[in-house]
Amino acid sequence: MKKITFVFTSTPHSTAQGREGLDAILATSAYSENLQLVFVGDGVSQLLKQQQPQSILSRDYISAFRLLDLYEVEEVYVCSESLNELGFTQQELFLDAELLDSEGIAHKLATSDVVLRF
Repeated sequence: MKKITFVFTSTPHSTAQGREGLDAILATSAYSENLQLVFVGDGVSQLLKQQQPQSILSRDYISAFRLLDLYEVEEVYVCSESLNELGFTQQELFLDAELLDSEGIAHKLATSDVVLRF
C-alpha cells in the first residue's frame, strides 16, 4: 500500500487549503491506513489551541482535527524549527504530534509515495 503524506503549509482560515486538506485526509483514511501528516512553516498554526474563527466569520474546522484518532491517523509530525521561528511551543498545540527537525521532515517526505500539499 502506498504511503500518502499530507503537508500543511498555510495558515488556518486565510484560505480554504486547511479545510480542504482535512477533508481529503478524512476521505482518504477510508481507503488507506498508510497516512501521515506533516505541518511545516505557517502550517503549524493549524494546530494552535484557542483559535477563534467565529470572530472572522469563518467555520471552525480546526476542531475536526481531533477526529484523526477515530480515523486511525496516528502519524502526525510538526517541524520543530517552524514552531520556534513562529514563537510557539509544543504545549500550545491541541494535538499530540511528534516534533521533527527539517532533516526528519525531509526523510518523511522522501519515504512517501504520494505527497499532497495544502
